[in-house]
Amino acid sequence: MGVAKAWRLSSGVVSKLASVHQENKQHLWWRLWSSPSPSPSHRRPVSWSVVCGFLLFALGLISLFTGHVASDLEWYSQTQRLMKRSLYYKLDGSSRAPIDIWKSKFSEFYYGCSERGPRFSGQRSSANVSLGVYHGLWKWGTSPVASRTNFEHPAAVREQFSNGYLLIATSGGLNQQRTGITDAVVVARILNATLVVPALDHHSFWKDDSDFPNIFDVNWFISTLSKDVTIVKRVPDKVMRSMEKPPYTMRVPRKSEPEYYLDQVLPILLRRRVVQLTKFDYRLANNLDEELQKLRCRVNYHALRFTKPIRDLGQKLVSRMQKMTNRFIAVHLRFEPDMLAFSGCYYGGGDKERYELGEIRKRWTTLPDLSPEGERKRGKCPLTPHEVGLMLRALGFGNDTYLYVASGEIYGGEETLKPLRELFPNFYTKEMLAGKELQPFLSFSSRLAAIDYIVSDESDVFVTNNNGNMAKILAGRRRYMGHKRTIRPNAKKLSALFMTRERMDWGTFARKVRSCQKGFMGEPEEIRAGRGEFHEFPSSCICLKPFRHSNVKNDNDGDRTSQKGSILSETNFSRRYYGDEGVKTLQRLNKADLIRGPVSLVEDTDNEEFLPD
Repeated sequence: MGVAKAWRLSSGVVSKLASVHQENKQHLWWRLWSSPSPSPSHRRPVSWSVVCGFLLFALGLISLFTGHVASDLEWYSQTQRLMKRSLYYKLDGSSRAPIDIWKSKFSEFYYGCSERGPRFSGQRSSANVSLGVYHGLWKWGTSPVASRTNFEHPAAVREQFSNGYLLIATSGGLNQQRTGITDAVVVARILNATLVVPALDHHSFWKDDSDFPNIFDVNWFISTLSKDVTIVKRVPDKVMRSMEKPPYTMRVPRKSEPEYYLDQVLPILLRRRVVQLTKFDYRLANNLDEELQKLRCRVNYHALRFTKPIRDLGQKLVSRMQKMTNRFIAVHLRFEPDMLAFSGCYYGGGDKERYELGEIRKRWTTLPDLSPEGERKRGKCPLTPHEVGLMLRALGFGNDTYLYVASGEIYGGEETLKPLRELFPNFYTKEMLAGKELQPFLSFSSRLAAIDYIVSDESDVFVTNNNGNMAKILAGRRRYMGHKRTIRPNAKKLSALFMTRERMDWGTFARKVRSCQKGFMGEPEEIRAGRGEFHEFPSSCICLKPFRHSNVKNDNDGDRTSQKGSILSETNFSRRYYGDEGVKTLQRLNKADLIRGPVSLVEDTDNEEFLPD
């Protein structure tokens, strides 16, 4: 009975506790979530901490989503930058893949693109050609201010409707004059002028009396540019007889902007009808409207073709080199007396060297006094032929490599060349390859330089030894024509290394040379914003092929892609060279290509110090 009573008591307690527990649960639920009540007076407000927490959580989700979208949008707008960092740029030290010293794997993805844009195909109306320009209205906008920002490029104007005739007197050696001719065409375009075939320099250090038709195919030059600028061989006699005064002669400042020509040259041209610009080398700004930059490329890489005798002999020398070897290096030593004198450097020749180079240096009256030691530390001195040979051997070129040496008279003669010959016994020059065939050209330094130009351009690897005009022009051309390997010595670092090379073994020296040359091997993505001449880095004229159209070649197994379709799939190619990360990058690149098409490598470049040919 006591047990039964206890059971009943315990049952009652448990029942009461259960009812209390249920009430507490309902109260807690009510307090947290404020459940609706039949009586509005008993409803409690939601806690602010709960509301803020919920809003922060929602904002976090939104931020996460929009962050991904913004990241993709930023990537699409910076496709070129991504490719530099993620896909193509292999010389930044982050990759351990060995560099092919003969050819860049990435050159296949680029091509020269200098076609006229749609703004270059319009037609000028003859009514606003002459006076319209002077008042700032000719196809430029509605005011002089608009003329700076709304530049249209109509088609070449006919001679009778142009603003006058532009005479150009170039200056310097062959390649310096080449830059002047290129810029002369662009200036004629800016001025809406008829260009007279430029006159070459007969009074420079090289003393070459060749005229334009002796070096360049003048008819090809005129016809190739007929849609851009009207070019004539001479000012018509009728115009000359009608002139009250002889042609006005003037010299414009270096690196002049298009506005300078419009403000200072055009009014004189309209008034006098014929204007001559003298010492015309580097007289036009480096950075121009993209269509004008492309015109520069059409002139330099297409219109300026050498005469048939020069082309024929140049190609013969190329063929003779190629018959001896599958591939060869062309080295532009540029170790002639004028170059050494201009640089202000010293190479250990004692008082004799100082006197001889000092006398040559006097012809540049504006050059400052320089410290030879300081110039070498700054990387402004050309390497000696021996140093060039050591650099090439350290990079991995064996002593069985064939060398074509493009050069004029080497300072010091055969004694200076001897160490290079010992490093590379297969050593050839145009004199050795051509023999008597060179005889008609021997009196003309510019024609000899043109032959070197052709062989150097056709070489598998081109090695420069300074920052002169031929080095710049050829480096730019080889980039435009498919990024053929062009090696520039990193003279600043190499000079310091050469001074200490006796204190290290060959393996250490070679490793340090390869380290110094990273970024100087002619890879497609070595262009740096804000540096270099346009003639050396013609970035506006170099475009990137979409992957689906690339001609990919593999050194090992012979896989190929074609314009119509890929034998080696893009994904497999990307994985082979770049790993799984490369596959992801490739997928994003293909997305961008569908949206943007070929990417133009448009980068601004500043001007570097002028050096002679």
